[in-house]
Amino acid sequence: MSMDEADEASWDFGPEDESRAVAQAVGRQLKLWREEAGMRPAEFGEAMGYGPNLIYKIERGARIPRPEFLDKADGILGAGGKIAAMKEDVKRARYPKKVRELADWEAKAVELGAYGSHNLHGLLQTEEYARALFEMRRPAYSPDEVSREVGARMARQSIFGRTPTPALMFVQEEVTLRRPIGGTMVLHRQLEHLLAVGQLRSVEIQVMPTDREDHAGMGGEIEVMKFGDGSVVGRPDDQFASRLIANPKENRLLELRYGIIRAQALTPRESLAFIEKVLGET
Repeated sequence: MSMDEADEASWDFGPEDESRAVAQAVGRQLKLWREEAGMRPAEFGEAMGYGPNLIYKIERGARIPRPEFLDKADGILGAGGKIAAMKEDVKRARYPKKVRELADWEAKAVELGAYGSHNLHGLLQTEEYARALFEMRRPAYSPDEVSREVGARMARQSIFGRTPTPALMFVQEEVTLRRPIGGTMVLHRQLEHLLAVGQLRSVEIQVMPTDREDHAGMGGEIEVMKFGDGSVVGRPDDQFASRLIANPKENRLLELRYGIIRAQALTPRESLAFIEKVLGET
């Protein structure tokens, strides 16, 4: 089995990832269905288009099967939809733990405010822009890690389709609109996407011009989430821990800083016009 084959059919795990238990349960069910169908691992692998080594890994829970793998296995083993139904079980397990936790908070938020200084916020990124970002990480991510991270980032964007829709506010440094992450055409499409998202009634995008003399965001990126019960969770710039803060005193400081950043940035209407201008120059 080649590495490309494994990446195509399944995901690997990050260190100390408790989602392994989900993969082990799914793997046991797959093995039971395969044995019930009277197929050996090599026969099942051939029917699936993969080598037996990958089948062994998935059945013992060493890798998380992709949704399309489960769909195909369901048909080959005659499971009548029971294997395909496990897609919901692996849906969250396939993403890194830190992303699952962040997505849980974002899914509950009634208001989200974020300031980005180096690249566009994950909720605003196109898939190709996100992939380019993860591919340039150092130390380098493996292709499997890139795939998991990109998939998780795209899944988080389901927040735009929530009902009721939360209020989503973003402040982006001007440089994030100009840095050609992934190349000029990737940036061009990303800016078009940004303009489309900015038209949503629940979304406000603001730009912080580079020539601003007063800037409250010099301490780094910020994300502040507010919930229906009035509680607040903050996420300051921390590349190593990406920690979430629930301490009221610390969050009041983050809210204060974010409010000043918004006041110093261009208005949402001015910002969309600015993004259109940059798009025309790209």
